[in-house]
Amino acid sequence: MKIALITDLHANAQAFSAVLEHAQSQGVTDYALLGDFVGYGGDPGWVVDKVRELVARGAVAVLGNHDAAVVKGEAPTMREEARAAIEWTHARLNAEQLAFLDQLPLSVTVEDRLFVHANAFDPSGWAYVQGRLEAMRSLHATTCRFTFCGHMHEPMLYHLSGTGKAGEFTPTPGIAIPLLPNRQWLVIPGSCGQPRDGNPAACYAVFDSLKGELSFQRVPYDVEAAAASVRASDLPQALAERLAERLLTGQ
Repeated sequence: MKIALITDLHANAQAFSAVLEHAQSQGVTDYALLGDFVGYGGDPGWVVDKVRELVARGAVAVLGNHDAAVVKGEAPTMREEARAAIEWTHARLNAEQLAFLDQLPLSVTVEDRLFVHANAFDPSGWAYVQGRLEAMRSLHATTCRFTFCGHMHEPMLYHLSGTGKAGEFTPTPGIAIPLLPNRQWLVIPGSCGQPRDGNPAACYAVFDSLKGELSFQRVPYDVEAAAASVRASDLPQALAERLAERLLTGQ
């Protein structure tokens, strides 16, 4: 079984469409959607409906902090642009779309796999796994062999050996990584709709549960169309410029 791990879509219809098409070409049969479906981008309704469609077909989906903010109100710690995007998004989602976000779980466990947006040690606190220390804390908080999470917008892989030694790895896109059975693994696929590692291409990962392999993927998409969708809205125009600048400069 091949599972596409997709997170931090942020209402970017162009990136999400490109990733779904690419996942099909990779023989993906299942999907795990790790939160933050809304915020920043100009197409929240389309993205939420596509996530709902995948969930109806058996996909796993969990709540992200931007999804929670749209339903319950933005957190005071959010930056001004993010808060403005949350308010704009809430006004453009219908009752069914808001209800879908509201009922999303903070985490889902399937066999030896944990799916969560931020971390395993405090899913509702939205703390970031910024390095090995937080990764170890997250891995120690679960008995699952695999933890898949988002929130961080850069792809990363961490592991914990049976002796308690931790390691980290910055992946190369398209290269299959064997996930050795004597370790716990924490996988951060990177952001589909808002990559922040200097590469504008959308991020996601494919987990092959039969082979025990993981591959990180980068998918080019129509960044200018995504930026144009923001420009055509009442969202802060800096959000469009952020996408367009990455297209031109890779930042």
